[in-house]
Amino acid sequence: MQHPSPTLAPVRLVSGMRARDAWPLDPTIIHLNHGSFGAVPSEVVEHQNELRERADRSPVGWFPRIAEYVADARAHVAPFVGARAEDSAFVPNASAAATVVYNSLRLDAGDEILVTDHGYGAITMGAARLARRFGAEVRAVHIPLFASADEVVELFRQSLTANTRLIVVDQITSPTARMLPTAEITALAHERGIRVLVDGAHAPGLIPDAATAGGGDWWFGNMHKWPCAPRGSALLVTTNSDRQELWPLIDSWGAPEPFPSRFDTQGTIDATTYLSTPAAIDFIEREYTWERTRQSMRELADVGARMIADAVQPHVAEDALVQLPTPVDAMRLIRLPDGLGKTREEADALRMTLFDRVGVETAFTSFEGRGYYRLSVHLYTELSDFEAYVERCIPEILRAAAAAS
Repeated sequence: MQHPSPTLAPVRLVSGMRARDAWPLDPTIIHLNHGSFGAVPSEVVEHQNELRERADRSPVGWFPRIAEYVADARAHVAPFVGARAEDSAFVPNASAAATVVYNSLRLDAGDEILVTDHGYGAITMGAARLARRFGAEVRAVHIPLFASADEVVELFRQSLTANTRLIVVDQITSPTARMLPTAEITALAHERGIRVLVDGAHAPGLIPDAATAGGGDWWFGNMHKWPCAPRGSALLVTTNSDRQELWPLIDSWGAPEPFPSRFDTQGTIDATTYLSTPAAIDFIEREYTWERTRQSMRELADVGARMIADAVQPHVAEDALVQLPTPVDAMRLIRLPDGLGKTREEADALRMTLFDRVGVETAFTSFEGRGYYRLSVHLYTELSDFEAYVERCIPEILRAAAAAS
C-alpha cells in the first residue's frame, strides 16, 4: 500500500541552526546509520581538539592530573544514565566493559552462561572465551523476533538450569533493533542466585536513566552512539559488593585505587573521549532537550521506515516494515528481498557495496537466515535522506537480489 508523501521539516536547534549543519558530516554522503558508529557534533569535536591541544602544549601539566579530570567527567555523565559517579567507570566501548566483567569472573567446569540469539557478536564471543577458560558452556536462548516482553521473560524462565551462573542479555538488541525486558530478567535470575550482565550499548540517550532501567549486576552503555560523544567513550556501572574485583584492561598507576577510581588513570591513553562526553550530552540538552530528541528521532524513524518499506514492498512477500512489539525510538527494521543478508557476513558486505557504489551509509543485519535493513536516525537526519535511499539504494538492492537468486 502506497502512503502519501510525508512532509517533515528539518530539525532546527534552539540557536536557530539547522541540525544537519551542527554535525561535520560529509554532505556528499547520505548518513542513515547513526547506530553503528555515531556522529559527533562540530562543537564537541572542537572541544575535544582544544583538550588535545592542552595536552600537547604541556604533557606534564596534563597527564598527572588526568585522574582528576576523568573523575569530574564521571560525576557529570553518570546521572545521565541514572547512576552515581561512585558506581561508574569509563571504558573505551561496550566490548571493553564486557571484557572487564568477564575477566573478574570464576566459573566451574559444567557451569553455564546464557546468551540470546539477538546478542552482539563480540560480546557473545567474549562469553565463549570466558566459558573455555573454565570448561563451562554457553547456551543461546532463542527469542522469536515478535516475542512480547512477557514471552521473553518466560523463555528465560524455561531456559534456566541448576548450572546457570550468568546471563548476558541486551537492553536494546543490535541486529533486531528491539528492547528486551532486562530488569524483569534480572529479577527472575536473582531469585535463583544467577548474575546478569546487561549489554546497554545502544541504551544511553534512547532510554532515560538507562542503567537504572536496565537492571543487571553490571550494566554498560556506549556514550559515542546516541549521546554523540567522541568514539571511545562508554560507561560501566555496578553496585555489586564484589566490584573491587573489576580491573581496567591496562594496569597503570591507578591500580592501588578502589573501583572506580582505578579506571581513571590509564597511562597515556587519549582520555579526551571521556572528557568530551559531558559536552556532547549538554549540547543536545541545551539545543533541543533529550526528551524532544527522542520524540523527533521516533518521528523521523517512523517516516523514513515507511517510505523505504513502501519502495521495497513490491519485492518482498511479507510486510516490508517490521512491526516489533518493543521498538526503540531511533531504529527500525525493513525486510530485504529474499536471498539478501542471509548471514552477518553477507549483510556487512552489502553495507559496503552500497557505500562504495552510491555513497549511502547503511546497516544491514541478519536474523534467522533473513536479511534486514536497520534504519537508524538522529536529529541531523532529514526527509531528503530517505528519498535518496529510495533513489540510490533500492535499485542496487534489487540488482543484488537478482544476482543472488
